[in-house]
Amino acid sequence: MKKFYLAAAIVGALVPMAFFAQFFSTETGSDMLAFVPALFVNGASGGFTADLLISSFVFWAWMWQQRPGGPKPWLFIVLNLGIGLSCALPAYLYARTRREE
Repeated sequence: MKKFYLAAAIVGALVPMAFFAQFFSTETGSDMLAFVPALFVNGASGGFTADLLISSFVFWAWMWQQRPGGPKPWLFIVLNLGIGLSCALPAYLYARTRREE
């Protein structure tokens, strides 16, 4: 599973970054203030955004609960905020699996 988690973390970083790069290169430049309203531009994107926000908070709570036996959560929270849950969660599972070995 360790290799799967690593591959999932890489794919989970590259795919969202491709969409973010497209948004920032064509829509608004590097205007971060325009990014947040774009997350909720319609019901579909708002629903996905809300789902990811809730899932992210649950992931953070779970990491803090696992802390004595797992990796420190701060790096994965930064990954979650900077790239997304699709990178942070498999990266955490990879780090946890490596630590258990």
